[in-house]
Amino acid sequence: MKSFKYSKFTGFDWDSLSLEDLLGKLSDFLLQSGFSGDPYGYPELGRERTLQDLRDALLDALLNQGLLPDEMLEKLMEMPPEEQEAKLSELVDALIQKLLQENYVSFTSDSDSDQDSQFPGQGFEDLEPGQVRFELTNKGIDFLGFKALKDLLGSLGKSQMGRHDTRDLSSGIETSGASKPYEFGDTLNLDVSATLLSAVQREGLGTPLNVDYRDLTIHQTEYLSSCATVLMLDCSHSMILYGEDRFTPAKRVAMALSHLIRTQYPGDTLNLVLFHDSAEEVPLSLLARVQVGPYYTNTREGLRLAQRVLARQSKDMKQIIMITDGKPSALTKEDGRIYKNAFGLDPHVVGETLKEVANCRKSGILINTFMLARDYDLVSFVKKVTEMCRGKAYFTTPYTLGQYLLMDYMQKKVKTVH
Repeated sequence: MKSFKYSKFTGFDWDSLSLEDLLGKLSDFLLQSGFSGDPYGYPELGRERTLQDLRDALLDALLNQGLLPDEMLEKLMEMPPEEQEAKLSELVDALIQKLLQENYVSFTSDSDSDQDSQFPGQGFEDLEPGQVRFELTNKGIDFLGFKALKDLLGSLGKSQMGRHDTRDLSSGIETSGASKPYEFGDTLNLDVSATLLSAVQREGLGTPLNVDYRDLTIHQTEYLSSCATVLMLDCSHSMILYGEDRFTPAKRVAMALSHLIRTQYPGDTLNLVLFHDSAEEVPLSLLARVQVGPYYTNTREGLRLAQRVLARQSKDMKQIIMITDGKPSALTKEDGRIYKNAFGLDPHVVGETLKEVANCRKSGILINTFMLARDYDLVSFVKKVTEMCRGKAYFTTPYTLGQYLLMDYMQKKVKTVH
């Protein structure tokens, strides 16, 4: 039986505020990548986001981003300053409680020895907001991925959602290819018209019509392949340099791609590899909290790790999607030391990186590169990578990255983007 909750009407319909709209307004804050606003500054490494940060972001969304309806805003403006501040504080607390109850966020205390322990119930109210950290839950990350995918597909217009098409055909149930003579072992998805026509052509019109084994004709279906994908995400410092945050849009696209694969291509796999001074595989569930650092770009190490990840997969297609904006500027030496050179394209670094690209081609791994820069030397390097591995190169911007990437993944068509 459906239940209803009644409360005293105070002139403000707080329950009408949508949590989904709220999370949408907070998406940039929740996915922030260490971009401090200083185009040459380093991010605050290791800084955990606190409950106070969340409160400040909620206030900004309510007052400056249009989340609060005009009628409510007008009523607030008519109140005395003290009462106005108390009412806003009450609203923010109610929204935080709703986010917690709906399992979009979780809280942990600085006093907990276990960094991953959940902060239980209402206990965070007994501490200062700056002493309580918050994190997105898997449900919150999944919702942001869904919203990003919805926004990106909406900007693409109508698109056919399905599986990965190949040039091979197989027998099956759904009809989408030309008919062919039946062979032993094929699914008997009989093309009745073609079978009877073959018998008539062989024997002529008459009754009874004798259908022979050689008359049997079956429908074909398109062979649908599965794909293993490694998303290589550059988290070097250049991704937030020069007054532009390139890393947050890249994270948003990665979350959208993850949601797309899980819901539309369930036979596919997606793994995430971050490359910087070195490289590391990161669970997709931790993607929202990943930030850039004062790192160089070790593309070769990222390719090496991506190949090891793909070697574990038994899929028909294997590919690497690399999102970067910088030139390779680091190498891991045999003794574990990291060689770095940020000035120009170092021939040694480029040569070793291209060797790893050649190894990918030998392993049948396709590399598609999404370059967020247009420097002449970088364009030449990316074109060389594309030529060697027979992949594709997209020279795009943070604003169009998602459109190019999702269209490439869904269509798998040969396409040149200048």
